[in-house]
Amino acid sequence: MTRRFGDRDTFAVEIGEVVPHQLRVVDLWAAGKWLTTDDNWAFLPFFIGAVRSTAAQLRRRNVQPCPFPGRTPEEIFRLLHADETEFREQFWFMQWGETVDNVSTYAYLEEDLVIVFAFWRADHSFPEDLGKVFVARIPPDEFVTTLEGAAELLDSKFTNADP
Repeated sequence: MTRRFGDRDTFAVEIGEVVPHQLRVVDLWAAGKWLTTDDNWAFLPFFIGAVRSTAAQLRRRNVQPCPFPGRTPEEIFRLLHADETEFREQFWFMQWGETVDNVSTYAYLEEDLVIVFAFWRADHSFPEDLGKVFVARIPPDEFVTTLEGAAELLDSKFTNADP
């Protein structure tokens, strides 16, 4: 049975059945797009900490404001992605290991958290999406609630799993 936190149209984490205790099937969705098409096996000791760190970062509102006011989210993605300085690193988001290494993701705060992303692998499961920029907008507190709920379930199943 899969357990979903959040909404696929904005942001969701879906957690699959119990498997070997350090791995779990975790599917991530943003803007109606399945992000974990290439690798949806999360190594829990790393993944749980990364998700909790992102939730804490957003809870503190420690996310940069829009870097290019007046531009569309798609333009902002392209400008950040083309930047080869440390500036763009301020906007890197969801650096959660292999589960999301098929997408380039940036985020910034407006009234909502704005997540902009594009798939970059040529062998991406949905070739029609390659090179397109997608935008998810979600209230920061809703994003935090989604992450914290998923992390709590993953941690409880991980710590209570048989070795």
